[in-house]
Amino acid sequence: MKIALAQINPTVGDIIGNLAKIRTTLATATADGADLVVFSELVTSGYPPEDLVRKPAFLDRLESEVKKLATETTKEGPALLIGTPWRHENKVFNGVLLLANGVIQETRFKIDLPNYGVFDEKRVFDAGETTAPISFKGTNLGILVCEDMWTPAIAASLKKQGAELLISLNGSPFEIDKSDQRRNHANERVKETGLPLIYVNQVGGQDELTFDGASFVLNADGKLIAQTASWREDYRLTDWANFVCTESKIEAHPVGLEAIYQAMTVGLRDYVNKNGFPGVLLGLSGGIDSAISAAVAVDALGSDRVHCVMMPSPYTSKESLEDAELVAKYLGTQLDTVSIEPAMEAFGKALEGLFGNTEHDTTEENIQSRSRGLILMGLSNKFGKMLLTTGNKSEMSVGYATLYGDMCGGYSVLKDVYKITAFELSSWRNQNKPEGALGPDGLVMPERVITKPPSAELKPDQKDEDSLPPYEVLDDVLHSMIEEEKSVEEIVAKGHDEKTVRRVWRMLDRTEYKRRQAPPGVKLTFRAFGRDRRYPITNGFTKLI
Repeated sequence: MKIALAQINPTVGDIIGNLAKIRTTLATATADGADLVVFSELVTSGYPPEDLVRKPAFLDRLESEVKKLATETTKEGPALLIGTPWRHENKVFNGVLLLANGVIQETRFKIDLPNYGVFDEKRVFDAGETTAPISFKGTNLGILVCEDMWTPAIAASLKKQGAELLISLNGSPFEIDKSDQRRNHANERVKETGLPLIYVNQVGGQDELTFDGASFVLNADGKLIAQTASWREDYRLTDWANFVCTESKIEAHPVGLEAIYQAMTVGLRDYVNKNGFPGVLLGLSGGIDSAISAAVAVDALGSDRVHCVMMPSPYTSKESLEDAELVAKYLGTQLDTVSIEPAMEAFGKALEGLFGNTEHDTTEENIQSRSRGLILMGLSNKFGKMLLTTGNKSEMSVGYATLYGDMCGGYSVLKDVYKITAFELSSWRNQNKPEGALGPDGLVMPERVITKPPSAELKPDQKDEDSLPPYEVLDDVLHSMIEEEKSVEEIVAKGHDEKTVRRVWRMLDRTEYKRRQAPPGVKLTFRAFGRDRRYPITNGFTKLI
């Protein structure tokens, strides 16, 4: 038997476009003499479809188009195993359909619906019950849908009912170290059942989520026998005899900083392109966050689709002006300069009657930030490019960001990137060009951008550490609070100053309202802000800390 792994990049809701990709793959598989083509979870609708599946009109159109697709399969050509939302007996399921010989031959439904982190499938789908294998050309196929593979009892039941080959359709989002978890679960299912396993994953970006692909095949002995590319569409024809897959190419799978950078790039590229923006716009300050954001944007979209704007104030240093110019030069982007000094003077004059003789404080600093936000939003509105915000996870955690100022924007590639990781990514990108990147081969920013002390430059000689703990301390405390949910006492036991820990805890809790108003951004860690971490804004527990 010849089985093709079809790793494609669907768009949520684009039924016609997604089925066009399936048809293109069907044509390729037909020419290759494939018997079966396996696609990813919910490939017809894109994953995750969220509340789209609660719209009867959406399901009506989807089912109509899938039935048309089924008629295009023939006895001579390959069958299709596709993931799709599907109605059955007045319920809606996360389904798998076998399309063959011009009809829908079999349906199976996802059993273990995840309801944690970014997943809330129990809200929109009903759970399947049967684990009966699908008989196809004399072989019993045990169908698993994503989370089903993480559940030992489901694979065991398939084995008990006669499954001879496990096939797992997946929409498994990227996060750091997730690929190891997938492989470990797959290895366990193979070891427990003694069956080979085909794993097909989605690839591409969908709002906050990215999918890294890296579909694979394990033989019954647990050996990795085939693996598709990561972070791009791929197709792989595999040959099987007596339930053993012939060895095929194993593509390298990026890890560490390279994987994070690829997630940021793919996430931004697909967010911009799938939403039809002509490009992006961002403020380039001469600091590290805007520099690495610009680099990701150029790698994702090309320099001609990235517009950078430097907005100096009386507090902007000569070094920052020089560094912004060099970043734009290295990346080949358009750079315009718009001073915010006239806006500062105008707001100062407008408010002087009310402010009187009060001391300058963060109010005036926020006015600077909001002046920049107003300029950038004006340019975005006028020319149609999406504004990219450049704040990182460390700053967003403690509220070191201004609503309607530097938080303005439609997307953030650094939303789930701690400051220390931003430094590491910048150094890595200066030395490496990832596969598929559209930016330069060499430096993307001057070394000084990475080594100089971070500063918002909203007052003379300002440094971030005037207001915040050193980022080495801050990031470790925040990671302990956010990803690990540790208590103050547990974090202090790691060696941190108790006063600092309590201060960071209070800053984290009281700025939840800001994060609720922040733009979406690519998920990278186990606990990204947004659907991963949902804390109340009004929160009396903070008083007990």
